[in-house]
Amino acid sequence: MKIVGLSAALLLAACASTPTPASSQQAMCRPAGYERAQLDALKANGWTVAGDAARNALALGLAECLGDPDPAVRDGIAFEALQHFMRNTLLTRETLAALNADLQAKLTAPDPHGFQRPFAALVLADVARTDRIEPWMSAAQRAQLIDAAIAYLRSVSDYRGFTPGEGYRHAVAHASDLMLQLVLNPAVSKPDLIRIRDAIATQIAPASHSYIHGESERLAAPILYMATRNVFDETEWTAWFAELASPGSLGASWDGWFLSEQGLARRHNLMAFLNVVHANVTLSQNPAFAPMRPGVAAAIRALP
Repeated sequence: MKIVGLSAALLLAACASTPTPASSQQAMCRPAGYERAQLDALKANGWTVAGDAARNALALGLAECLGDPDPAVRDGIAFEALQHFMRNTLLTRETLAALNADLQAKLTAPDPHGFQRPFAALVLADVARTDRIEPWMSAAQRAQLIDAAIAYLRSVSDYRGFTPGEGYRHAVAHASDLMLQLVLNPAVSKPDLIRIRDAIATQIAPASHSYIHGESERLAAPILYMATRNVFDETEWTAWFAELASPGSLGASWDGWFLSEQGLARRHNLMAFLNVVHANVTLSQNPAFAPMRPGVAAAIRALP
């Protein structure tokens, strides 16, 4: 990209090298040559960076800090700054395209501390939002992002949310935020909405894990906003909710669900998700929710 000079390229290469222990990784995270004190000063000053070139170079460098084990760096600096730049239209399309490609690569890159992939997904949500607000992606770029987002959500097996002293990982919630921005984009058509909907279904009730960090609410958001796209009829929603409320890997019925951690977790997660959806579609007068109401009510009744 024309705004990435030799020094920035060398920085990206250094940050993408073999994973190192937490203390070394923290020392390596110097986006575009900024020291920690300088980053703290920028944060205090509302992320004001003099010069478009400097700001865009910093944004590209900050992406390399999303795996930092220090939550004050990855969340309070890298994510916060990147979101600020994007939500205030302060990055060039070239930088957005570079971030889009880099962050997608991070979704599958080695992640020894478990932070980089979920935070790459979270920042990708804001990249997707920029394209929704003012389209800039080609059809091929958008399709690639959808494919990467779906593959990542389906692949999540690290369900750690908040860990004292380490902060958030929150992979499912962050992937859900990415799905939400894709769902809201009118350029995303029904076939891809079906794929997104079904990918979300795979994480609503993971085996032997009970969500406690708000994941059910975050998973419900893209489904609720999907209803407002008015592309699924009542029959389609009812069939989807019926499949969702099935015993799944428990077998042919819910019999004995309370005798295993897997059964307890499945019912807990399904009830949490369905209750969020049910509350929203019944309390809202939005006519777009009408096709969803019978199916979600039937799904709740089907649970033991």
